[in-house]
Amino acid sequence: MCVVEVEGSANLTAACHTPAVHQLVVRTETPKVVDTRKTLIRLLMASGNHNCDVCRPAEYPAVGPPAEEFLRVTARTFAGVGECRLQELAIRYSVLEQRFKTPPPRYPLEDVNPFIVRDFARCIMCGRCVQACNDVQVNYAICFDYPAEARKIVTAGDKPLRDSDCVFCGECVQACPTGALVEKDVRYKVRPWEVQKVRTTCTYCGVGCQLYLHTKENQVVKVTGVEDAAPNYGSLCVKGRFGFDFINSSDRLRTPLIKEAEDSGKRRGMRRWRSSRDGSAISRRSRAGQHRVLTSARITNEDNYIAQKFTRAVLQTNNIDHCARSDTAPPWPVWPQPSAAGR
Repeated sequence: MCVVEVEGSANLTAACHTPAVHQLVVRTETPKVVDTRKTLIRLLMASGNHNCDVCRPAEYPAVGPPAEEFLRVTARTFAGVGECRLQELAIRYSVLEQRFKTPPPRYPLEDVNPFIVRDFARCIMCGRCVQACNDVQVNYAICFDYPAEARKIVTAGDKPLRDSDCVFCGECVQACPTGALVEKDVRYKVRPWEVQKVRTTCTYCGVGCQLYLHTKENQVVKVTGVEDAAPNYGSLCVKGRFGFDFINSSDRLRTPLIKEAEDSGKRRGMRRWRSSRDGSAISRRSRAGQHRVLTSARITNEDNYIAQKFTRAVLQTNNIDHCARSDTAPPWPVWPQPSAAGR
């Protein structure tokens, strides 16, 4: 797609392989270049499952202004997760019809790992995922293999990703332009116009990777790296990209809990947790040391600081713990309570 017309050259050349020289004249949008790019788009669309006609509604015919409206409405929708650079180019160059026959899929879809779906029918062999894995992340988990028409991007020994050297950083997913690699949790579930992107900082470690939270109806559905910001420049680890399920988990503690004894029935005398939505879990009459607080490694240092300040200054106790402590330590250390002077 990067073919250009170079003055003095009889044939079109690929811009990515043409070195710049003194007084080089390059034309990027001549009729010859545009026609060639249209042909290349049709060939790429015919190389696999890239045709939007499979989901074209009856009110949008295959040609004419309604077809152009259909492409605008369905832009970046058919790649499973809603992002496809190939279709964006088809829209840009008004490639509305398919002139070449699409061969049947050569390799089955792979979805046996918990994070990434590999749809080989959508792969155009551009090599972006290989470059992202080998040159950016330096994991060397995938490469090109097999000759000619059987060419395929494979792991060592052509094993599934879960049995390979892949660390599931997701760099290949973010680089893929067609939806051949997509996040398993969001495939066919969200579209770009349905989500809002919120920039934030990853809280899993101290590197401070910049990322976007893609939210739909106040729920985080996807995470991507911020490509133009330090320190990660779009790269994320498996935790940063896929470890966000806890945000929407129904098991999260949302209200204070009071542990009290059952007063009737077969469970009489047994202790249970009761939710306290009215704030009765915290009382001015509570004695020092009666409360205990557990904070999270997934919140910021500032939030953890406020939590310990609240625990010591308001609850009058030093019984605050953190889930990132060593597992060998006792779960609830009972520290000496602050004195009246210390308060």
